[in-house]
Amino acid sequence: MSKDTHRADERRFLDERGSSASLAPNGLNPATIMEKAVRERIVDSYFWKEQCFGVNEADVVDRVVDHVAFVGGTYGDAQKPTPFLCLAFKLLQLAPDDAVLHEYLRFGGDRFKYLRALACFYVRLTRKAEAVHRVLEPFLEDRRKLRRKGRAGTSLTFVDQFVDDLLTKDRVCATSLWQMPKREILEDLELLEPRTSPLGDIEDLLEEDDEDVAMNGDGANGGAAADSDEEGLIKEEERSDSGRGRSRSSSGESRRDRSYSRDRSRSREYMDVDRSERSSGDER
Repeated sequence: MSKDTHRADERRFLDERGSSASLAPNGLNPATIMEKAVRERIVDSYFWKEQCFGVNEADVVDRVVDHVAFVGGTYGDAQKPTPFLCLAFKLLQLAPDDAVLHEYLRFGGDRFKYLRALACFYVRLTRKAEAVHRVLEPFLEDRRKLRRKGRAGTSLTFVDQFVDDLLTKDRVCATSLWQMPKREILEDLELLEPRTSPLGDIEDLLEEDDEDVAMNGDGANGGAAADSDEEGLIKEEERSDSGRGRSRSSSGESRRDRSYSRDRSRSREYMDVDRSERSSGDER
C-alpha cells in the first residue's frame, strides 16, 4: 500500500511510525511521545474517528475553530480525551514543518488563541530545547484567557500561564513532557542569549526594592524612636506623679503620727493631774 494512502485505522501509525518515518527534531518518536493509555483513548474516541480522518495541516485550523473551546488532556470520570489533545496527536502524525507552525503561531494565533495554544503544545513536544525557548517565550506576553478542562472540572487560565507551564512543568494536558535542560545551562553553552524581561532588568528591580525597603525601614525606625521618646516622657511624668503622691502620702502619715503623739502626751498630762488631785484630797 502506498504511503500516501490514508488508513482509517490509525493503529498502523502507532506500529510503523518509528521505523518507516523520520523522528521529531528533538529525536523522539512522534508515535510514542504520548503515553500508551492516552493514545488508545484518543484512537478509540468518537471525535478522532469523525473529525480527524483525512485531515491535513489546513484542516486542523478549521477543526480548532469549530470544536476546540478549552485546553486540556482528559476529562470526566471516564477520562475522555479532549478535542485539543486529539488534534495535538494528529499534528504528531502530520509532522508540520516550521513554516506551517509559524502561521499557526503568528497569523492564526493572533485571531484564534486556541490555535496558538495547540501550536505551542506541539512545539514543546517535538522541538529542541533552544528552539522551544526561542519560539515560546515571546508568547509570555499574551494575556488572553483560556478555559482549562480536566478531571476536577473547568477552570480559567491564560495563554501566558499555559506557555509558562509548558516551559517549567513536567506534565501538561495528560502528557509527560520530555525533560529539557534549564535555560541557564543553555545560556552557558551559548545556545541562547540572556532573556530580557518586559518589566526590565531583574537586578535593577531588586536593587530598587532593597532601596525602598531600606527607606521604609529608616522611616519606621525614626517613627519608633519618636514613639519611644514619647513613651519615655510619659513614663517620666508617671514616675514624677507617683513620687509626688508618695511624698504627699508620707507627709500625711507624718502629720498623723505627730497629732497622735500630741494626743497621747495630753492624755498623760491629764492623768497625772487627776492623780495629783486625788492624792491631795486623801491627805486632807
